[in-house]
Amino acid sequence: MKVLSVRDSKPEDSLLLTFDGAFDLGAALENELTPFFQALEEYAGDWMADTVKGKRQRKYARAAVWKALEEERGERVTTIGLYRTKWPALSMTLRLYSSSLPPRLDLLLEVQPLSFFTEAGRCLQFVEMVRTWASRYPVSHASAHSLADDQLAGAPNFGRDLQTSIRDGFDKIYELFWLNVFGPKLVEAVGRERMLSTPAWRVEELPNGCVLLVTWPIAADFASDEARLAQARAYCHLRPDLDFATVLRTLRERSAALAPVEPRFHPDVAPLLSRVVDSVAIHERQRKIAELNTWSPPEPEEWRPAGAALPPDVADPQRALEHYSYLAELLVALLHTKVPSVFKATPESLTDVDYQFWHESFPRVFERERIDEHAVPAIGAYLGEVLIRHLGGRWIPRQKLEETQVLVGGRVWFPFVRAYNYMRSCQSLLDASLTQLYRVAERHRARGPTAA
Repeated sequence: MKVLSVRDSKPEDSLLLTFDGAFDLGAALENELTPFFQALEEYAGDWMADTVKGKRQRKYARAAVWKALEEERGERVTTIGLYRTKWPALSMTLRLYSSSLPPRLDLLLEVQPLSFFTEAGRCLQFVEMVRTWASRYPVSHASAHSLADDQLAGAPNFGRDLQTSIRDGFDKIYELFWLNVFGPKLVEAVGRERMLSTPAWRVEELPNGCVLLVTWPIAADFASDEARLAQARAYCHLRPDLDFATVLRTLRERSAALAPVEPRFHPDVAPLLSRVVDSVAIHERQRKIAELNTWSPPEPEEWRPAGAALPPDVADPQRALEHYSYLAELLVALLHTKVPSVFKATPESLTDVDYQFWHESFPRVFERERIDEHAVPAIGAYLGEVLIRHLGGRWIPRQKLEETQVLVGGRVWFPFVRAYNYMRSCQSLLDASLTQLYRVAERHRARGPTAA
């Protein structure tokens, strides 16, 4: 039973709920948490969890929840996860802190995609669920909002250092989200009358003194200009020290930063760049697409016309070819767990290798001496083998690896020089990608010797 991961699925925005509440440690745990799971089951609907994870993974049922809590119970903290095996994806982490005063019930819930919450009825059900939880488990603060916009807003630190953020928490209104629950301390700090008079879609005082505030009826519509106006009005009402025009301009800038940008990547490296942008933080993705749309990799310099090729200078050419094959196998040994396609030595596997090295920040993380001594020869040999297998090339062996060539059509290529240039920095993994060199070599082979 494989669960969907909001990290592994297609990069899309999510609805993120953070809930910092309290629970009664003196009550039997099942009795104390039954209202929590009752509300989840009643209101979640199409995004309801179907899997519970404690020490092991089980199909969702109340009995499975109690078993997971029992398995994971610790002296200070108890943590369980709830997930889905079908779209939409759900990641829900419930933590019970028994050592804090008062004991805390903390929830981090993410539903992907955010576009799932374009229906008013589904959004209302979500609001009712949070309202039920906040009425039963008094919160210091809770919020639900676009994950991408939450990150642009600087949550959860809001410009503070980590220690200060942990110490103070959400001790004042740093930002107003789509859905907010303010605990009694925050309410009193703002003024209960002022908070209850906030111009928002829904403002409700809960029985325990908390206040529920929802700025707009549709969660997925948060970035529209109408929703931003409502958000700015409510925020500036709660924080009269803020300038409305400045707040609104900032919110509009965030909406612009999240507006979809159509990818128009350089065709030689488009498959690689698509994976690069999919791996950046969701709030930076559109900016990264726009940046890479205007970027082109430099033309490869690691070649000569075939007529200017260096002649072989090794005593035993066959032994040299076997050595190149051995070096290529070292790259397979290095990457096969994370990049299974490396076994195939195809053009597609070159892109997989490019992405993995970029994802790991390989040139920055590993020692330069070890990169040049071990990684560069393995990468160069592997690139050469792909050129030979798929473009009909052949090795021209030389005593020095940096002089070794692969003849393809009217050009000879220097794969070990390319590998050296490739491994200079994280940016050079894109500037001098294996993928691009292969595509250029393929194009020139098709044009014939006159194109060299």
